[in-house]
Amino acid sequence: MTAHPTRVCFELRVRPELVDDYVARHTPVRAEMLAEIAAAGRRNYSLFLGEEGRLIGYYETDDDAAAQAYLAASPIAAAWEAEMAPYFVGLAGRPDQAAIPLTEVFHLADQLADAGRTLS
Repeated sequence: MTAHPTRVCFELRVRPELVDDYVARHTPVRAEMLAEIAAAGRRNYSLFLGEEGRLIGYYETDDDAAAQAYLAASPIAAAWEAEMAPYFVGLAGRPDQAAIPLTEVFHLADQLADAGRTLS
């Protein structure tokens, strides 16, 4: 039986006056940064932007501690995070390491599996 990936969700706040520029910086993200995210072991990575700069991120990984350590040691990620830091409200440190993690309270596939059912 294979272990389930770790699902990570986090929240940040983009400065409202910088939202348009923040979106432009992610359309697209530099290829070298995309490669670092993948090399770190993160996949299914998405960012969702809400009202007043509320940013929700989600990704899956097999080892979040290893992914965090890889990106923390990456000069490419450090440069990207330094460029991104001014976009965020109330952040101490690198955005990728200072984001507020959210607690998962429901996952359909897990609960169906626990109930002995599968998704069709």
